[in-house]
Order: sequence, then structure tokens, then C-alpha cells
Amino acid sequence: MRRVDLTLEPEGSFPVPTANGYQIYGAVLSALDDVDGDVSTRVHDSPIGSLTNSGLLGTFDGSHRDHHKRVIREETYDLKIGVADPRDQEVFQALADAFVFSGDMLELADGDFRVRDFASTNATHEEILTEASKVVERNHDTFEIEVRFKTPTCIKESGEITTMFPHRGSVFRSLLRKWSSTIPDERADELDLAMTREDFEANLIEKPDAHTYETHSVLVNRGEDGGPILRQGFTADCTYRFKGASDAIRTAVTALALFSEYAGVGGFVSRGCGTVSVEVKE
Repeated sequence: MRRVDLTLEPEGSFPVPTANGYQIYGAVLSALDDVDGDVSTRVHDSPIGSLTNSGLLGTFDGSHRDHHKRVIREETYDLKIGVADPRDQEVFQALADAFVFSGDMLELADGDFRVRDFASTNATHEEILTEASKVVERNHDTFEIEVRFKTPTCIKESGEITTMFPHRGSVFRSLLRKWSSTIPDERADELDLAMTREDFEANLIEKPDAHTYETHSVLVNRGEDGGPILRQGFTADCTYRFKGASDAIRTAVTALALFSEYAGVGGFVSRGCGTVSVEVKE
């Protein structure tokens, strides 16, 4: 798995959608398609949301267009991409080819960005589990996990219903499903986390910061008639604390939290939803 951080410099000042993850996703796929059509197709068709995309992170001006904001010429913007695809090296190489070796441009509908910096980190499921075990060994029950839900997070509960609160059961059940879908088949028995939603609910407490908690309705796709398909979600800073949990449960929860920086939380992560940053406070 990989995390790729791009620093983008706009070629002028121009409008972008307020929720621009959907447009950024299209631009990234187009750039991938130019260098490796097979990778672009696999990312688009992946049932596990193997690519996460934060959309543009930074400072914006207002725009006269409804549901738009304006990038500022003198500013730079961050774009964070996570790759949870089991063939992450191929996806990473295609991203590098597109944004480092082949023009360094991200082209949007109303303007372009030049890629000023491209940095990456990588980890395996085993390395994340090892890191989580070390945290638990050092601290036992004296640590907590702070998750910043940086972009609208839409976690499917039932049918097309998505939750609008960082409930411990919803968040970590979503991460458990992603973990189980991305571990290598040949190591499934070794790396599987035998957890249930009830385990998360019985052993964790969530404490969202009321000053940062907001709800959102975000564009995630368009229908056959071109009309917007919207899903509801939330952003917030949220602290998760343990309550009477065993070391095994603490290790699994910590590993899932660290994993979320690569895989995102909830659905539509390739379209700008569910990007998080995590701090384990020891």
C-alpha cells in the first residue's frame, strides 16, 4: 500500500467545484490512461475503492458560480492519494509516470495545475500490524487515537443510506471490510482480524470535537441523465478511547486506524470522500 502526496501549483486563478473530488478523480484517471490504460481501467473498475483521493486541500476564494470556489494563483494545494490495490506498485508507477515524467500537469475543466512536488510512503499490512503491536506493548491502555476526517466521509449503513456521524461501530466496521478485501490471499489466515461491529461498540468510545463536526451532501457520481448523485457524510476531529479492551482488540483497532490513511474510510473514496489523518497519542 502507498500514500502519495502531491503539491500542486495552479496555472492562474480559476473556479473548481466546492466538492471537487469527483472532478479530480476524472483528471487522475485521464492522466493514468495516457500512460497505462490497463491500470486506469483496473482502478476505475475496482470493487474495493483501491484508490483514495482527497480532492484539493488548501485556501480558496469565493466564486460567482454556484457550488464553486476559486483557486488562488499564489497558493499551492495538496492532493493526497492512497493506493490500497494489491498491485500497488503498478498503480504507483503509473502515477509517477503521469505526474513526474510526463508533463507534471493535472488538467481540470477550467484550468490546470502543475505538480511541484511528488512524495510517497509505503507499508504492508504486516508492517502496520507490527507497528500497532508495538504501540500496545508500550502503552497498554494509556493511549488514544485521534482521527481527523478531512473530507466528507460517507459510510454506507443500509441500502443507499449513509451515516453522518463518526460512530465507532460504523467507522471501524468499514475499515475492517477494506482490510479484509486488500490483504494478500496467501496470507489471509495470518493477517485476518477476527473482529465484529459488536467488538468495536463494546470496547471503544468516540468523542467528536463539536467545533469541527459538520455534515455534508457531496457529489459522488452522475446518473444516465447527467443529474447529480449525492451522498451524505460528515467531517470532524474525533478521538477514540478504549474501555476495558484486551491487548488483541487494541492492536486490531490501532492497525485499522493506521490503515485508514491508505484506504480511506467509507465509500466513494476515489471521488474525494473519506480522506483521514491519524495520530496515535501515546
